[in-house]
Amino acid sequence: MRHRFPTPSVAVLLLFLSSIFLLISISISFVEAEVITLTSDTFNDKVQEKDTAWFVKFCVPWCKHCKRNLGTLWEDLGKEMEGEDEIEIGEVDCATDKSVCSKVDIHSYPTFKLFYNGEEVTKYQGARDVESLKTFVLQETEKAATKAQLDNDGEFFREFLLDRLHLQQLKAGFGAIML
Repeated sequence: MRHRFPTPSVAVLLLFLSSIFLLISISISFVEAEVITLTSDTFNDKVQEKDTAWFVKFCVPWCKHCKRNLGTLWEDLGKEMEGEDEIEIGEVDCATDKSVCSKVDIHSYPTFKLFYNGEEVTKYQGARDVESLKTFVLQETEKAATKAQLDNDGEFFREFLLDRLHLQQLKAGFGAIML
């Protein structure tokens, strides 16, 4: 007698292979998520996140240098930077989000820029390999974070001095009234 349905071992094998395919699909989508696509709607809010650096690639789909020379470089950098909580890797398609690229003065492709607390820190012009990009973004983020902290501390100190001066003026004025 012939079986019309697969034997249990074939069914189990098909189920197993389907599960593997599903897991691979899910893991690929998580890997791709390491590079965040920024648009006209999201760019400003994202790069202005407090105490967060955004290393952003600006490119267009028709750019030969973006496709041929970079390959998976940006995605590889995204994977490499995964454990860095205060550093995000982003990309902007300047063909569809021209206003963003215009606002941050993009005139050639690809262009890589680092932003910290909403401010443009610097433009990357070094070697096009993951290690160089990673070293750059870590060093420049550290510098930007230190500068932001010093600016914040300086503002606190300035306010402290102004409060002291104001208090002294009040005391002097109060002393004149008492005489």
